[in-house]
Amino acid sequence: MHSPARSTRRAVRAVTVLAVTAALATALPAAQAVPGTVAAAPAKAAPAQRPAEKPFMGWSSWSMQTSSYPGLNPTGQYSYLTEANVLKQADAMAAKLKRFGYEYINIDAGWWRGQDWTPEFDGYGRQQADPERFPRGMKPVADDLHAKGLKAGIYLPVGLEKEGYGGGTLPIWHAPGCTTGDIVYPDLRTTNGWDSSYKIDFSRPCAQKYVDSQAQLIADWGYDFLKLDGVGPGSFKSGDNYDNRADVAAWNRAIKRTGRSIHLEISWSLDIGYADDWKKTSNGWRVDTDVECYCETLVTWDNSVKARWRDTPGWTRHAGPGGWNDLDAIDVGNGEMDGLTKAERQSYMTLWSIAKSPLYSGDDLTKLDAYGVSLLTNREVLRVNQQPGTPARPVTTTGDQQVWASKNPDGSYTVALFNLGDSPASVTAPWSALGFTGRADVRDLWNRENLGQHKDGIGQALPAHGSRLFTVTPHGPGLRTTAYEAESPANTLSGNAAVSGCEACSGGKKVGNLYQGGSLAFTGVKAERAGTYYVDVTYTSGDERSVGISVNGKPAVSRVFPSTGDWGTPETVSVPVTLAAGRNTVTFDSGASGFSPDIDRIDVPKRS
Repeated sequence: MHSPARSTRRAVRAVTVLAVTAALATALPAAQAVPGTVAAAPAKAAPAQRPAEKPFMGWSSWSMQTSSYPGLNPTGQYSYLTEANVLKQADAMAAKLKRFGYEYINIDAGWWRGQDWTPEFDGYGRQQADPERFPRGMKPVADDLHAKGLKAGIYLPVGLEKEGYGGGTLPIWHAPGCTTGDIVYPDLRTTNGWDSSYKIDFSRPCAQKYVDSQAQLIADWGYDFLKLDGVGPGSFKSGDNYDNRADVAAWNRAIKRTGRSIHLEISWSLDIGYADDWKKTSNGWRVDTDVECYCETLVTWDNSVKARWRDTPGWTRHAGPGGWNDLDAIDVGNGEMDGLTKAERQSYMTLWSIAKSPLYSGDDLTKLDAYGVSLLTNREVLRVNQQPGTPARPVTTTGDQQVWASKNPDGSYTVALFNLGDSPASVTAPWSALGFTGRADVRDLWNRENLGQHKDGIGQALPAHGSRLFTVTPHGPGLRTTAYEAESPANTLSGNAAVSGCEACSGGKKVGNLYQGGSLAFTGVKAERAGTYYVDVTYTSGDERSVGISVNGKPAVSRVFPSTGDWGTPETVSVPVTLAAGRNTVTFDSGASGFSPDIDRIDVPKRS
């Protein structure tokens, strides 16, 4: 979710609930329950386990809440979210998808707000179920999900919501002497992606106790997953007011104190510059904006499925057991509702799977079409997502034609071919880009068939927005290369180009400032015979950038280099370069107005 919150005026009903429950809270002993809340005694804790050992799988309500697809939200925007609809989706998941690993039913924004977006709070400033959407409250829903063998997820925005402030006089649950006025800044500065909450001041001792009270409430209700939304730096916000790292850390502590295993997912478009913080305190982080189009379908290719191929690579190295890069919902189950072609749906599912993103559908699970079921339940593809190993990242790229790959623990490779262009195109995965030569066995995962041995690589003609997914098992020897360092004094630097330090780079240096005419020429690059070589280029780049590559003064070919996440972490892509026999000069040029990545080194294959 990231759409601006609807009007959050304090309606008469909300004021009444706050006033009455606040008075009750003041009058009753701390150990007693306020009407409409859970008693102080915590529920029996679930067995302790580490969340997010692998990417979670499930369903989320948000995609259908946002769409104007006929019949989804008949009584107004976001009206799809009701107890009846959630349980209907749970029944469908239990029947169709549970045996394939899908288990979470995640209730997104609005469960505490009426159809007019009027909120419900208890006397402690904590969100409570809207009686129209969830007439039995939130605990019975979680109980029903557990009875089906599923897990229950819930949603909260970061900070103290303005309507939960209650004039600063509401007591904090199980925190004598603490009120809502004691947990925020005196100037009531706002925070989160919509400025819908007051920022919590965690230098004040009552602040952690408020988050503890929220965590205990959802634990007592029996929830296994919390999506904390509007978190910054991120959510299209920056600056001190929107720095919610302390909030996420507080939630991490609070969840541990409940004794219940609760997966903490944070959202949205998180700032990659703080990835180390997110990894320490959460189990997953949304790396991009909402995938939903907020239109007559759930998504469209251009808004914003396609953007994931550009925005994901920089995050790749941050994913692993305990915390995963969240690419958002996987809406591939019903072509008409999704708004995508079959080729687009397969590419969508392929990228999410190889990136080891959580796989949670936003579709109406009661109306999955046959092709959607085949995508969501292909065990070989799901194994790629769930098995140990690192996420894939681009290994060759010519813009819209891309090869992504990762090495598996058993020595095989997961290899995906993508044509992101609007017309058919051929895409080839050269074995040299994977680090070996010769022959390899190829298994087509989507079609579940062995393709036999292929020598030197595999190429496929792909439709517009199409893809293929393979397991490649090498039988040939490792690739031999000759390395050329960018900072070598034998090279020629022009324009702004300059050598700079880079601790993680080979030799501790790289060549940067390749912008507006900056260029780097590798001289004396040897080729044993003339031909096209896939040259490994190791580089750093804080965002996706292009550079013109030319050989021996011939016209440059522009190549796109994915983000490495920052300017200090090198990654490698292979680019086709046509070399003459003998010595060559290979030049990387930003062009007169361009901005290009920093170059660490190149590795040129040797041919026997």
